[in-house]
Amino acid sequence: MNDHMILWETLGAENRHERHVLKGYRLIAGYMGIVMILAGIITLLPLFTLFFYPEEMGQAQYFVAPGVSSILAGYLLSLVLRGRRAGNLEKNQEMIVVLGTWVIVIFVTAIPFVLSGTYSVTQAVFETTSGLSTTGLSVVDVSTAPHIFLIHRTILLFFGGIGLVLVMTSVLSDVYGMRLYHAEGHSDRLLPNLIESARLIIGIYSGYILGGTFLYILFGMSPFDAINHAVAALSTGGFSTRAESIGYYNSAAIEMVTVILMLLGSTNFFVHLLLLKGKFKEFISHCEVRLMLFLLALFVPILTVLLMNGVYSNVPVSLRAALFQAVSALTTTGFQTVESFAAWTPAMMFLMILLMLIGGGAGSTAGGLKIYRVYVMLKEIWWKLVRDAHPDRVVFTEQINRGGKKEVITDREKNRINAFVFFYLLLFAVGSFVFCCYGYSIQDSMFEFASAISTVGLSVGITSYGASPVIHWTAIAGMFLGRLEIYVVLIAAARMASDGKNYLHEKQMKRKRHRNRNRKRDHYEK
Repeated sequence: MNDHMILWETLGAENRHERHVLKGYRLIAGYMGIVMILAGIITLLPLFTLFFYPEEMGQAQYFVAPGVSSILAGYLLSLVLRGRRAGNLEKNQEMIVVLGTWVIVIFVTAIPFVLSGTYSVTQAVFETTSGLSTTGLSVVDVSTAPHIFLIHRTILLFFGGIGLVLVMTSVLSDVYGMRLYHAEGHSDRLLPNLIESARLIIGIYSGYILGGTFLYILFGMSPFDAINHAVAALSTGGFSTRAESIGYYNSAAIEMVTVILMLLGSTNFFVHLLLLKGKFKEFISHCEVRLMLFLLALFVPILTVLLMNGVYSNVPVSLRAALFQAVSALTTTGFQTVESFAAWTPAMMFLMILLMLIGGGAGSTAGGLKIYRVYVMLKEIWWKLVRDAHPDRVVFTEQINRGGKKEVITDREKNRINAFVFFYLLLFAVGSFVFCCYGYSIQDSMFEFASAISTVGLSVGITSYGASPVIHWTAIAGMFLGRLEIYVVLIAAARMASDGKNYLHEKQMKRKRHRNRNRKRDHYEK
């Protein structure tokens, strides 16, 4: 009797230990169910286009089947969160949730492209990764694509720009919401309550889109083009309904509206709140706003001069093109007003690559290294020069201005920034090398992969419809890592590897203990 009691207690302890190793994965599975529901809804949303273009009713089947299936599967999976304790998220497991969220939505929303028969799985995943990461590189021929597929891409830009996890936190009250919110790259909480912050961001975002759509229609765009371009500009996504992009309209007014929307999209949402509250002094003194204006003031005149000497013959046309393309590159939007970059000199392309790599504001819809990191690195150089010019006994406080408040930059923060920049440039070098291996020049390879990893969308044609699958998957990796900012993917992968290793080790030890118990039992029976 005592032996049996000891046996059951031992088995219970082992099962509890095994459950501890997998702690959090039940909750992660529940979250993935909610994500699948979200992915299904996103896939079904383009169907509203059929009210305006009923002749495309035959395309509906490509969206209904994956959309409904994803919602049903997600509902069943989400049941793990109901009626019983789902577990707790352990350290860094929120990164797994974010990683899983993006992977699931990318693949579910790619299914309509595959079912259409026009695109391979690789091309479909490339297109949806480009949309959700707000890159704008595309394999779709917009001149022949049905409207329902064009609006599908725009919806991907909307959700990808605002953040899939942010959309989830706007409707879910959850103790892990803040961890997920920060894990996706949102650096500021606008209001004390997370749900209210998420809804405020969505409100600001939607308000700008409505305003941009109205102005586009006012200046001659069709309503369909207007809504697509407003979302693409504000999300810094760059998908256009025209093969010539914004250059199709040849309108200074439309270009100016686009420039404003692109700048708004690449600005931190906390900075938007300062602007909306009328705190112009705090707005203009924000470190990211100051550096963005400085970079444009520096690069636009240089590009203007270079364009005058190599492409255009007069100042107004050169200035107009330089301003638009510089803003498009720095904000990582990817709209074009130039026909192609074939006539651009290496010096012009070099400046564009620099702008693309720098990118937009932290916590915005833009990609790139982010202006905040570049600003801190420049200040770090300045602080080093100042320290070296003064005696050791002089103490300096290393701080920057963010929204009217002085923020101290710690050594830990500087190390994180330096490590991120190193990983980013390393990936940039590797991706560019892969493109070079397929016979493209160093200049074109660097330009195209800078566009991918910084989620820009400007292209010299390397990632076109007919490109090699290796080219497309390299660009997919660049866009994905660029949107989730590398750390999320690395930490999530490390956590899953660690959990998997611990689980397998525990299973192995359990089998070993089970064999030992069997031997002891056989010994007692004898």
